[in-house]
Amino acid sequence: MVSSLKIGSVMGIPIKLHVTFLLILPFIAFAFATSPAPLGFSGVPDLWLRIGLSLLGAILLFACVLIHELAHSYVAVHNGIKIGGITLFLFGGVSEMEDIPRNPAVEMLMAFAGPAISVVLGVVFAAIYFLVPGMQNPGSYAGTMIALLAYMNIALGVFNILPAFPMDGGRVLRGFLAERMPYIRATRIAVSIGKLFAYILALIGILTWAFGGLWFIVIALFIYMAAGEEEQATTTSMTLEGIKVKDIMTADVHTMDANATASQAIDTMFKLKHLGYPVVDAGKMVGIVTLTDVSHVPVDARATTPVRDIMTRNVITLKPDDDAFTALQKLSTNKIGRLVVMEGDRIAGIVSRTDMLKALELYEVARAGVNLPNA
Repeated sequence: MVSSLKIGSVMGIPIKLHVTFLLILPFIAFAFATSPAPLGFSGVPDLWLRIGLSLLGAILLFACVLIHELAHSYVAVHNGIKIGGITLFLFGGVSEMEDIPRNPAVEMLMAFAGPAISVVLGVVFAAIYFLVPGMQNPGSYAGTMIALLAYMNIALGVFNILPAFPMDGGRVLRGFLAERMPYIRATRIAVSIGKLFAYILALIGILTWAFGGLWFIVIALFIYMAAGEEEQATTTSMTLEGIKVKDIMTADVHTMDANATASQAIDTMFKLKHLGYPVVDAGKMVGIVTLTDVSHVPVDARATTPVRDIMTRNVITLKPDDDAFTALQKLSTNKIGRLVVMEGDRIAGIVSRTDMLKALELYEVARAGVNLPNA
């Protein structure tokens, strides 16, 4: 199931809409449609015009969120950090960095750029509202829209600068702490503050349940989970630091001929206990076949269906000197079970999700200085 839809690219960065964006958009539009001016359109007499203005306001708000994320991405790209994409989802947007910034000053600048641009946008919209004649007139739909965007952008900037993960302020705090202590410790402190903030929000939500407190609880849950995921990602990254793909890959790779049948593929999987194999034709890799691919072939057709007809041709590959953390990110981002390691045109090895989990466990123990029990 596709959870995100690409709608375009900016600065070479793919822009995607998550399915949750489509869920939240009507709720934001409803909030705008039922709020009085200058922060809503409840006073618009025509129903369809009110709905249209409210939807436009919601879309413009998410456009501002996109600008917020682009500010993060611009600083990241300018400092050599690759951005895999920007996704707009339920609570705003997220820039998908392909690596965690290790320079505290760069991380602080990246994190601060988003809230700063949101506040600047808010101030610009506020200036337009107060300085342009006619904007404050009762019944001015343009004035209401500008006032709404001014308020929402300033609120977005202020909320995100709070020093709690996963908000941008939490990343500024981590960068500040990382200049004075180990990176993982700085992360854990920032994450702990983020979780504490989530507890406070949840408590506020419980106390204000009758007045819409459910949203505080939902946001608190999101913050708590995102903070935990950030801590795990940072720990994993640090554990795998300095480890190359060649250190964890399986070099003895079993391949499958493109002319082999689906039945032969299943027999090989039973025999060798692996669920995916690079497919070769005349000694050259042309794809990869997995148990999932084979399972889609009807049972009575497996004896006559060649692997070349069911294999995945767009194979995501690695190089032996790539970082192990890069391999883990590619496995997770693409939701696949294995990656082929290529050295030129030659298959040098294969890295599976299981290999990554074993490597993580072993290196974590080794770097903690703990002796493994005898087997």
